[in-house]
Amino acid sequence: MTSLKIFNTASRSVETFTPRDPAGKAVGMYCCGPTVHDFAHIGNFRTFVFADLVRRYLTFRGYGVQHVMNLTDVEDKIIARIRAAQVPLREYTGKFEKAFFEDLQSLSCLMPHNTPRATEYIPQIISLVEKLIQRGVAYKAADGSVYFSIDKYRGCGCTYGRLVKLNFEEMRAGERVKSDEYAKESIADFALWKARVPEDGEVFWTSPWGDGRPGWHIECSAMSMAILGPSFDLHLGGEDLMFPHHEDEIAQSEGAGVQESGQPFVKYWMHGSHLLVEGKKMAKSLGNFFTLKDLVAKGFSGREIRYLLMTSHYRETFNFTLEGLTSARVALGRIDECTSKLRELAASHTANPDAALIDAFTEVMDSDLNISGAWGVVFEWVRETNRKLAEKSMTPLEGAASLASWNKINEVLGIKPPAEAEVPAELLALLEERNAARKAKDFKRSDVIRDELKGKGWVIEDTPAGARLKKL
Repeated sequence: MTSLKIFNTASRSVETFTPRDPAGKAVGMYCCGPTVHDFAHIGNFRTFVFADLVRRYLTFRGYGVQHVMNLTDVEDKIIARIRAAQVPLREYTGKFEKAFFEDLQSLSCLMPHNTPRATEYIPQIISLVEKLIQRGVAYKAADGSVYFSIDKYRGCGCTYGRLVKLNFEEMRAGERVKSDEYAKESIADFALWKARVPEDGEVFWTSPWGDGRPGWHIECSAMSMAILGPSFDLHLGGEDLMFPHHEDEIAQSEGAGVQESGQPFVKYWMHGSHLLVEGKKMAKSLGNFFTLKDLVAKGFSGREIRYLLMTSHYRETFNFTLEGLTSARVALGRIDECTSKLRELAASHTANPDAALIDAFTEVMDSDLNISGAWGVVFEWVRETNRKLAEKSMTPLEGAASLASWNKINEVLGIKPPAEAEVPAELLALLEERNAARKAKDFKRSDVIRDELKGKGWVIEDTPAGARLKKL
């Protein structure tokens, strides 16, 4: 069997995945989660579905994964919004947290094992800032804020620019920024701890440097290391977070000197590419800004949205379209129809998955999660299975093995079975009347009932277990 290979942003190359665990089994995985100041949009969910796929595939390959995804529940935008809304912090963020987890569930994403909130890790954040000050790579400013010094960090022989190549000659350097986000073209001393200002209202904590709150970057470093340890295997996120957020995470975490000698903060970094909507960058002004609920309101399901988000490689810019969602519905319909027939054929039989199919799926997924290749394997299986079913050359035991193969592969793909449409009682009565007509060889009446049902949006399927109604 092949080995799993992934593209490591830190080395800018495809590497064989080897966990830090001496036994080669346990994997610590951290994914930057949502900032809960609003409802997450479809671009955000591309990253979270990607993270879910990574976790599922690692589990499929036999690893024991500890999946951590943080919730950023205090930062500049949140404070501005609770000030405008005049509600307490937790009341404001709680609404968006709840909606986010509901959306994750709709997309069949497995719940992370840990979902730490930044506000619950203030002691760990303060402790980390103290270590950085002690090591001389952070300093307290006159206003009581604490900043990380890029120059002092580089002066210690450390590299700032692991994930992106930075040209220190061309970039603006030596600036100090208090905001959580700063211009991509600057190399700035960034705030680890922000001194309280009147605009913060009641959002502050006491620290050795005075009342204040953490900067955004330090939150992820403190939470990830508190749960997964000072060094762990895998850190994921969208490519927009590479610089400055993830670069600053590395600097803070390794600048604190808490890793064992020679060990990095993170061994492998994986970044998902941008998502375009209808060929353009998503913007409310363009009318192409969609939350999950927006798409559900248009008649699409979570399983269709998940499928579409998983049709292209995670490192490729992806164009998300409503037409693509319609195509996703058709593609899933092919799988649904095939697996439905297999269930009927297999009946009560059970069997092990087809090793050749599982190996083919594994081989393409081992190549940096080649999901388009994986779907190619799936639809070739659908085509071949449908051929055998049509020829009636598949035995119930073979049907059971084929169905077991899909179920095994779907542990990775995470496609929910379609919701069974409830058949109205009056239509069931018509079906019974049609069955009676056929039994009496009254085929004219049988055809009339069939057409009537079709006009109402239902089609009759004749199966080995008898006739049934299926929603068109």
